[in-house]
Amino acid sequence: MRLRPARIPAIAAEMVKALTADQSIECEDPNEVAADFESVLGEYARAEQEITEQAKDMAARRNLPHTELGKLRRLLAEERQLKIGDEATDYLLDQLVEMLMHSNNVEEVYAEDWELRRRMREPLRAEELVEERLQQEVRSRLRHVQEGTSLWEVEYRRMLDDIKRRKGL
Repeated sequence: MRLRPARIPAIAAEMVKALTADQSIECEDPNEVAADFESVLGEYARAEQEITEQAKDMAARRNLPHTELGKLRRLLAEERQLKIGDEATDYLLDQLVEMLMHSNNVEEVYAEDWELRRRMREPLRAEELVEERLQQEVRSRLRHVQEGTSLWEVEYRRMLDDIKRRKGL
């Protein structure tokens, strides 16, 4: 799961709204709880970006093909005990539930852990769908470029930035 830093405040606000709307949690200031969520999500996004950069540097130093980047990312994530890919959502939800239990901004938690995860999963799932659609659109436009090459990486980033800019992301 790739979290875009610009979207983190909106995701956090949606989560707090979902949890307070049905009174799963009680808090004095929902904005403070949203800030707590933002810190957890932001830290994950920062750590994931750092792992990606380290994997790229490692691949360049070892003259490995771009196709090995995923394996290097997984190895570096395992070293840090950080979940990426398909396991990222569950990992993030565990972190967020743990934060709710220890936050000074949350007065009371009324829902079970599984219920909290279910309510917080929707904003993350919506973000994943947006990201998947973006990737599909970029890949469909880059069919003529061989994936894994340096040209692919440059064109992919350029095309992704172009599409995001046009869609206001």
